[in-house]
Amino acid sequence: MIEVKDLSDPSLSKLIKTTRRVALIPVGSIEQHGPHLPVSTDSDIVSEISKRLSEKTGFLLLPTINYGVSFEHHPLFNLSITKSTLQKFLIELCVSLSKNRINNMIILNGHHGNQSALNKIPEIMSKISGGKVRVFVFSYWHFMKRKFDHAGFVETSLMLAISKKVEMKKARKGFNIDKYSEKQKNRLNKLAAKSFLTVTKNGVWGNPTKATATDGKMILSEIIQGLLKMSQTCLTDKTPKLHQ
Repeated sequence: MIEVKDLSDPSLSKLIKTTRRVALIPVGSIEQHGPHLPVSTDSDIVSEISKRLSEKTGFLLLPTINYGVSFEHHPLFNLSITKSTLQKFLIELCVSLSKNRINNMIILNGHHGNQSALNKIPEIMSKISGGKVRVFVFSYWHFMKRKFDHAGFVETSLMLAISKKVEMKKARKGFNIDKYSEKQKNRLNKLAAKSFLTVTKNGVWGNPTKATATDGKMILSEIIQGLLKMSQTCLTDKTPKLHQ
């Protein structure tokens, strides 16, 4: 694993000169995750996935951006920044990386509410750089077959696999969307995007009570393998495939 923050200027300069380097930028959030998970859950998960990806690829791992767009969780705890602020920050960071001769970047997203702020960054950076800079934006849950949740089975299992901060005795079932029609699901998803608590009163989407570290390790492995394939595919200009 190559963590940028731990390296000296001469070491970084040598790495950049001798090989084509890819910067990996994890983006998380600070927001409520029910009564059993820490508010750092999104940042913790995306940080761990990024570390493992860097270990396998040699990507330059940047410090995690811990703040995201989480206003929908109000009045439960969240520390949020606006979409425009997150987008502007990342664009300026990508420009700075380019000035340091790093022109390939992967933004790895760990929070659903960040997606709309991140999606246009590749196009914006391509225009700014005249096509010299390539930015790829991935959300880690697109690389697993299980349905994503919020403080439910998936996130709780992932946290059990990587952290000691889970309080399983406090875990409670949350909102179950599976029993609704597709039309109802779309309506509920839109409601949750504006106000999470209008859909799930305890801040949990899914059922965390059956989560295990073993399941978390299996999901984590699947995500890493998918990201390895996707990142190498994109960097070599081949057509990528991912779980929908």
